[in-house]
Amino acid sequence: MLGFGVAFAPLVPAYVLWAAAGVALVLAVLLVAVRSRGGIVRTLALAMMVLALANPSFTREDREPLSSVVVVVVDKSPSQNFGDRQKQTDAARAQVAERLGRIPNLDVRFVEAGEADGETDGTRLFSALGAALADVPPDRVAGAIIITDGRVHDIPAEAAALGFVAPVHSLITGHRGERDRRVVLVTAPRFGIVGQSQTIVYRVQDEGVRGQPAQVTVRRDGEVLERRLVSPGATVNASIPIPHAGPNIVEIEASPIDGELTTVNNRAVVSIDGVRDKLRVLLVSGEPHAGERTWRNLLKSDASVDLVHFTILRPPEKQDGTPINELSLIAFPTRELFQQKINEFHLIIFDRYARQGVLPIIYFDNIARYVREGGAVLVAAGPDYASATSLWRTPLEQILPAEPIGSTTEMPFRAQLSDPGKRHPVTRGLEGANVDPPNWSRWFRLVNTKAQSGTSVMEGPDKKPLLVLSREGDGRVGLLLSDHIWLWARGYEGGGPHLDLMRRLSHWLMKQPDLEEEALRLTVRGRDLLIERQTMADSAADVTLTMPSGQTATVTLTAGEPGLWRGAIRANELGLWRATDGKLNALINVGPANPREFAEVTSTTEALAPIANATGGDSRRLADGDTGTVSLPRIVAIRSSDAFHGDDWIGLKMRDASVVRGIGVLPMFAGLLGLLLLVGSLALTWAREGR
Repeated sequence: MLGFGVAFAPLVPAYVLWAAAGVALVLAVLLVAVRSRGGIVRTLALAMMVLALANPSFTREDREPLSSVVVVVVDKSPSQNFGDRQKQTDAARAQVAERLGRIPNLDVRFVEAGEADGETDGTRLFSALGAALADVPPDRVAGAIIITDGRVHDIPAEAAALGFVAPVHSLITGHRGERDRRVVLVTAPRFGIVGQSQTIVYRVQDEGVRGQPAQVTVRRDGEVLERRLVSPGATVNASIPIPHAGPNIVEIEASPIDGELTTVNNRAVVSIDGVRDKLRVLLVSGEPHAGERTWRNLLKSDASVDLVHFTILRPPEKQDGTPINELSLIAFPTRELFQQKINEFHLIIFDRYARQGVLPIIYFDNIARYVREGGAVLVAAGPDYASATSLWRTPLEQILPAEPIGSTTEMPFRAQLSDPGKRHPVTRGLEGANVDPPNWSRWFRLVNTKAQSGTSVMEGPDKKPLLVLSREGDGRVGLLLSDHIWLWARGYEGGGPHLDLMRRLSHWLMKQPDLEEEALRLTVRGRDLLIERQTMADSAADVTLTMPSGQTATVTLTAGEPGLWRGAIRANELGLWRATDGKLNALINVGPANPREFAEVTSTTEALAPIANATGGDSRRLADGDTGTVSLPRIVAIRSSDAFHGDDWIGLKMRDASVVRGIGVLPMFAGLLGLLLLVGSLALTWAREGR
């Protein structure tokens, strides 16, 4: 395609050219006004001189026509899987491709968008449309065709936000008169104090039906908390106790209605993270020693710990009958701590404590019962544990996992992780443990014991138990058989991971969920659902996942760190996912608690109608009545019009865009031609004057 034109390249600055043109114009006017002889010829000569200064050229452009671009956006969001919408979408896509293929000089781009990824809330089709047209100039855009159920959540408020002037047509899947019931969360807390209750406010919303009460079931971690009848539209409060730290998964499920489009949104899921208000710890030091400060500093540095600390300053050999209340600034409130308020503590630590007559035997019975009922005790033992005044020789014998044999090992040694310790979350991956011997300082004393129960996770010389963990009833017990951990804290020979070890140990005793030996966990990372199995066993069974839609998938886990097995699957559905390996269960909610994708699932033409009308397009249903047969309108190419739709057709705005492939330039006043024009005009002037 050829195009012709005239271009100017002035030989002088623009102001000089305009000044010359002005002078020439004034002279021409004067010549005409006084009716001077040869005025016209002189005016022509002046015009030629000004034109020569402007340096005009004839141009010839070789243009290649560019195709117009139309984008077809196909909605692949989860709501498109309801009913026969996907079937309608596939049929419409095929027909649109066939009809657009008949239009010459048209570039057709198909884009799939809206697929659930666990991160994006709602269906975002116009973002995909903008991305598809990012490399296309606005003057090449012929329009857009969107195949969707009408539930789009990024519709521009104004047509100008599209970035092009062309029609947008929406072809709506689904049927008129669809029915649906959903649970809507009004307010839902994200956190809750362990031991207290949180309130969730919800309502049941019906579309296409009235007057059918819903049977609502509320569950927490799979356990049914309540069932009640709820009227649609009524706001309801549900009180949810928070029994443990970490995620508490709450489900609110409503019974379905007849002919309902889907039951996926009949259930709403809330994850409430349980947070302990304050972890109350009682530290009883049997005597002042170097390690006492280590335990105290650790516990005081943790803002979540409320520490009560007592130190026995008077050893047994110095008993002289003086009343205790005269030997201390603050009397040791034994009855208050070990009888009246013992259940208020989450952990009791005995640090180098020996029987000294301070605590009556009956209080040790209380401590043993406290452990079985869910409490925790840690004994950090020194030589006292091997003596005749050992805590083993109290009712605590019932719960302590190792019996002293009456001797200690006094020699330098490096603590080692046992085989179970390499898999146990308390000791797994401690800094410096991955070499042999471990890269931490030596200890010099170990109480010799005979194991009775529990798991030895750290060992001393000759594989003697060093750190033993045990479960008793609903509670837990830890036994550290050396009082030299303070050497790590002081940096002796480079020190060791005392902070990490002591913090993990105390939190395991207080039942921190992340430190459970046997656990199945689900986490969402990007678009993937990660499965993690913590176990002390040598293998892990396959995990069966149940998706929000009810479909199942089996994931085979692979070994990672010792005691950890992992797997992953694409999180392509929003809502509650369930996992089980036959022994343990886990729940997780993918996406927001109240996903926009399932907030309204009935198809509609109204949502996209404003943007379609503003661009001259149309929003219409694909289904022909209730039969489900796709009835696609004709697609017409239109050069110039403000309306791009009719009863049985939709139009695209065809463009005349082109790209220049070559340019030819012929200066008018260059060379012989320019010389002839200028000399000719002067000669004509002289000839006229000579007459």
